[in-house]
Amino acid sequence: MPTKLSVNLNAIAMLRNRRDLPWPNVAHLGRIALQAGASGLTVHPRPDQRHIRFSDLPIIRALIDDEFPQAEFNIEGYPSEDFLELCEKIEPEQVTLVPDDPSQATSDHGFDFRAHGEMLKPIVARLKAKGMRVSLFADGDGDVEAVKLAKATGADRIELYTGPYGGCFDHPERGAEIIELLGRTADAAFAEGLDVNGGHDLTVANLPALVKRIPKMAEVSIGHGLTADALEYGMAETVRRFRRACGQTV
Repeated sequence: MPTKLSVNLNAIAMLRNRRDLPWPNVAHLGRIALQAGASGLTVHPRPDQRHIRFSDLPIIRALIDDEFPQAEFNIEGYPSEDFLELCEKIEPEQVTLVPDDPSQATSDHGFDFRAHGEMLKPIVARLKAKGMRVSLFADGDGDVEAVKLAKATGADRIELYTGPYGGCFDHPERGAEIIELLGRTADAAFAEGLDVNGGHDLTVANLPALVKRIPKMAEVSIGHGLTADALEYGMAETVRRFRRACGQTV
């Protein structure tokens, strides 16, 4: 199966939040993305609500339930008690746990599973008991032992942090080296029975090489680059472009 595309709505919400106005309409652009064939929508609600607001979540949940029941809602965040209670209230199909400090501008590293594995086990169990798939943000550095520890938490998937790869847009040789590290991490995850997602700084230009190396990657969630392209091509055409880059027939 080709890699699925989940559209991250954070950048759209951040643009909206520049003014105390209801546009751009986050849910409506999510609707356009799903109409164009995206498989789901992703949000990362931070405590300061600097992009996605807590009030957006039930609206997006209702959009998917009422109009696109085949689509998935993916909520990312640091597993604080407030975040866990939010997930239990909204019931996304997937929760992606990240090790972010609330002050970070964006996610920029995966979990240290050696240090945090035991902490994650009861959290993963709690979310899975409510029927949510759990993915853990992971560095794609080829560390096989770290992948084994991720598996031991009970998680269903890891999400490869692809930021270093995205940062190689002007250094193709280094990009190829990082792809191989990401690929080794994915291979180790598959060997452990984990599925693999990917996300961060992915573009139409760099996605094809990544999915060629990791053809069994389940999903990518993309926000910043996709939103940037949507300013030029419109949301619907941008989603189609990214779907093609994922290997989908459009």
